[in-house]
Amino acid sequence: MKKIIAILVFVVGFAFNGNAQEVKTVSLEQTKGEFTQKQITLSEGTYVFKVTNNNASPEVGLVLIEDGKDGKKPENHIKNAYVSQMVKHGKTESSKKVTLKKGTYKYFCPFNKTPQYTLIVE
Repeated sequence: MKKIIAILVFVVGFAFNGNAQEVKTVSLEQTKGEFTQKQITLSEGTYVFKVTNNNASPEVGLVLIEDGKDGKKPENHIKNAYVSQMVKHGKTESSKKVTLKKGTYKYFCPFNKTPQYTLIVE
């Protein structure tokens, strides 16, 4: 009986691990007026964005939108891509988990007045 329970626990644990989605990290660095990464290509999946402020501005952040949407409208922002708090000089902050599907997105920082850069998910 103990053997059957052990096998059942192993199978259930394996099933949960097989369904667990791997979370990858995308590291972004901001300098004055720009991101150092001008375009990013990723595969579909779940990501955490880490943003580093390299003397870009007193505080920076991250906005991610689907291509074609107006980035000035907060309702178009992918809120989970926001960093947990504003990124101060020399610091790095992370977003929540963001699941990206195939398509084209734009990322930028309104506080550092960066252009909108392209993020492609294949």
